[in-house]
Amino acid sequence: MFVEQAWILKRASLSPTRLALINLETNEQWTYQQLANEIATWSHFFERQKLQQGSRVAIFARNNISLFAILFACGLRGLIYVPLNWRMSLEELHHIMTDAAPSLVLYDQDLTCPLKWKNMQPIQQPIEPATFPNVTQMDTNDPWLMIYTGGTTGKAKGVVLSFNSVNWNAINTIISWGLNEDDCTLNYMPMFHTGGINALCIPLLMAGGTVVIGDKFEAEHALTAINQYQATISLFVPTMYQAMITTKYFQEASFPTVKVFLSGGAPCPHPIYDAFFKKGLYFKEGYGLTEAGPNNFYISREVAYRKKGAVGKSMQFNDTKIVNAMGKNCATNEVGELYVRGQHMFRFYWNNQLETEKTIQDGWLKTGDLAMMDEDGDYYIVGRSKEMIISGGENVYPQEVEQCILRHPFVKEVAVIGAPDDYWGEIVTAFIVCTHQTAIILEEIRALCRESLGRYKMPKKFIFLDELPKTIVGKIDKKALQFYFERS
Repeated sequence: MFVEQAWILKRASLSPTRLALINLETNEQWTYQQLANEIATWSHFFERQKLQQGSRVAIFARNNISLFAILFACGLRGLIYVPLNWRMSLEELHHIMTDAAPSLVLYDQDLTCPLKWKNMQPIQQPIEPATFPNVTQMDTNDPWLMIYTGGTTGKAKGVVLSFNSVNWNAINTIISWGLNEDDCTLNYMPMFHTGGINALCIPLLMAGGTVVIGDKFEAEHALTAINQYQATISLFVPTMYQAMITTKYFQEASFPTVKVFLSGGAPCPHPIYDAFFKKGLYFKEGYGLTEAGPNNFYISREVAYRKKGAVGKSMQFNDTKIVNAMGKNCATNEVGELYVRGQHMFRFYWNNQLETEKTIQDGWLKTGDLAMMDEDGDYYIVGRSKEMIISGGENVYPQEVEQCILRHPFVKEVAVIGAPDDYWGEIVTAFIVCTHQTAIILEEIRALCRESLGRYKMPKKFIFLDELPKTIVGKIDKKALQFYFERS
């Protein structure tokens, strides 16, 4: 009997000899039949572990094709796959582990894993029979993945994605973007992010295409791999593209198999568009978030060529709208908050009903991002109503950084903003007021940050002021700080 989470086995029966996955670093290659066999062994492994339906399986690992076998095996067994951001501090990881309470942690032996949990096992090929696994009958709204993402409170929230969420994002992407079995993607996006799992990898596996998984990004190596494996569409963040366009290989090579280069994770500087357009290559941006998809829009490469920064129109099976402060739909070219609706949306935040109710209202997801629509109905993302910083494609929430810095006994006030940067998109910048200024206070603050924050959340700039600017009602005026930074 066909059930929603078993489509990967059906794909293997339809395309057994086609290449499904390639590990870029080792050139290990799996056909769809080999992928099905790997899924089967992991499914039997989970059965032997006596994990109950709904149990969480946490993954602490770098990018590797084995993670897909584990992910699909979790789906077949009714287990919830929880990828961990291995770049986080131990304090941050401890919060997630306490919240998710996984029954099993699988870890990459090539990484130094700081976690201590009751059931931890290294990721290695299980010695199990590769027979067709038992498939647990699940409802389409049951959880499959739980991906932790930051929040305005500074504590990571578990975004629960059901089978519907993942599958409809894939179906929507295949149909709207015209993906098929002849497509190939090179993925360097981390597989603890929705972009590394759901943006192109899962859709292409559903369509019968090929997914090449890279781990440690190096610009020239990535560009040569695109041609070596004849990639047709790939997603990179702007900082990766910034490094790519400066390489000799980019200047001299052609990319005959690439239909379009796709950018996501942060607003893309227009000079990157120009670098690709000058070579006659198509380039466009997408928009998404963990709670929705992440894919939400489609724009043809020809329209993207004419409209830098546009993300296009909502995809085939989802709706979008822009709402003003009065709760009314915005007029053309009016900026408001972007709302999204569709079966690709997340189900709820784990153990956090209050935030769920704030985020989903009347079936619509309030993204917190600002957008506008032009006369042709094409959307542009123009800013963020939340204070989230996107640095190098990673989300950083100012309050979390501020609370960390405030632990220093001599710090009186602190405000953290994202300051514009040509390479990173934004850099985390901390404005600090101290009660006592000492010679070593900066190093002490940096040490606090290293102890409690992931590296990408560390402020790249520290600016000490006598006082922080305030609004008329006494709030710290972050717009004034942005102006101060730009003028300094």
